[in-house]
Amino acid sequence: MRWRDRFVFVAEAIYKAQAETGEIKGHYLNATAGTCEEMMIKRAVFARELGVPIIMHDYITGGFTANTSLAHYCRARQRPTSSHSPSNACCY
Repeated sequence: MRWRDRFVFVAEAIYKAQAETGEIKGHYLNATAGTCEEMMIKRAVFARELGVPIIMHDYITGGFTANTSLAHYCRARQRPTSSHSPSNACCY
């Protein structure tokens, strides 16, 4: 499943669960990509278009520049972001 398909699938599941329960639901969409442009221009924008409230990315794989760029992008649009680092296991 490609990232666009995954994003759409998750967004549909979020909205379905919200409609069924009346509760606010969410999911941390993983926007990690090979380049800042891919993360920012394609994945973060697409998640916003779907109305998904939060995205995350792998801090180590994405790198410091990508982390800072994504944080500025999300902050300017009042969107929360989360950094995770599953790659840490490879670093030790």
